[in-house]
Amino acid sequence: MKGLYFQPSSTNEEITFLFQERDTLPVTDDNFVKLQVKACALSPINTKLLAEMKMEKDLFPVGREVAGIVLDGILPLDSEAPGLCEVTQVHEHYLVHKPEKVSWTEAAGAIRDGVRACTALYYLSHLSPGKSVLIMDGASAFGTIAIQLAHHRGAKVISTACSLEDKQHLERIRPSIARVIDVSNGKVHVAESCLEETGGLGVDIVIDAGVRLYSKDDEPAVKLQLPHKHDIITLLGVGGHWVTTEENLQLDPPDSHCLFLKGATVAFLNDEVWNLSNAQQGKYLCILKDVMDKLSAGIFRPLLDEPIPLYEAKASMEIVQKNQERKKQVVQF
Repeated sequence: MKGLYFQPSSTNEEITFLFQERDTLPVTDDNFVKLQVKACALSPINTKLLAEMKMEKDLFPVGREVAGIVLDGILPLDSEAPGLCEVTQVHEHYLVHKPEKVSWTEAAGAIRDGVRACTALYYLSHLSPGKSVLIMDGASAFGTIAIQLAHHRGAKVISTACSLEDKQHLERIRPSIARVIDVSNGKVHVAESCLEETGGLGVDIVIDAGVRLYSKDDEPAVKLQLPHKHDIITLLGVGGHWVTTEENLQLDPPDSHCLFLKGATVAFLNDEVWNLSNAQQGKYLCILKDVMDKLSAGIFRPLLDEPIPLYEAKASMEIVQKNQERKKQVVQF
C-alpha cells in the first residue's frame, strides 16, 4: 500500500516528495481507529516548526486533512501515517463525525481552514455583531472561509485583492463585502482605505496574511504586496485586535507604545496550536464539530479546485508547498 511522504533537506528549506510502500497497519490500539480515506486536502508543510519541535525523521508522512469512512478529522502533527493513503490510523481525539450533507472533498478541503478561521475570529479576536474586520488576501482558501464566517456573525468585512481575478472573486461573494481594496498595482494605501471606510475610527479586527517588517527594498519579492506593520497599527481602531500569521513579527518601542495607547492586542495564528497541548483537546473537538455543522448548514463553502487522483498528488503537493495555488487542492480516492 503506497503513501506519500516528504524527505527534508539538511537546511529544511527544500523538501522532496516521494511515494513509499507502507507496511500493513498494526493492530488497532485502544482509542485508535482505522480510517478508509475518501479524500485528503493538501496544505504547505511547515518544516521550520517540525525542526523547532525536534521531530527528526528520514521520511515524514504527507496529508493530514482527511475525510473517510467512518470519521473525519486532521491528523496530529506527529502522526506516523500519511493521509494520502488508502487506509490510515487515527486517534479518536482527532476525529469528528462528517454530516451526511457534506461531501468527502468538502469535508477534507474545509476542515483545516475552517479551524483556522474559527480560531482567528472567535478565540483570538472575539468577533461580535457590528464589528469591522479587515481580512487580508480574502480570495485565498482561508480568506474565503473567514469572510463567510465573519458575515454570518454580523460583521462588516473589508478585504484586499492581489489580482484582478481575486477582486472579481471577492465582488461575487454574498453578502457583499463592504470594500475590496485592490493592492495589485501597489498604488492603493490599505490604511487610508480602511480609515475612510470606517469614518476615521479604524477597524476592530485585522487578520493579516503576513506583513512587511522593513522597507520594500529590503524585502523579498513575494512580500511586496503585503502591508507594512506600521500600516496595520495605523488602521487598527481603539481596543482592536490584530491577528497575525507573521511568526517573526518585530515590534519596536514606538510600535508598542502606539498599540498601548489604542489598548489594542496582538495575537499569533498558529495552525498547530490546538494539537500542541492535551489540555486543549475538548475545545479542539468543539471547533471541529462547529466547522462541520456550519459547513453542513451552508453557512460557508470552501474554495476548492477540481479533485485530483492519487497519482497526481506528488506534483500537486510540490506546487502547494510553493504557495502557488489559490484554491484548495484535494486528492480524491
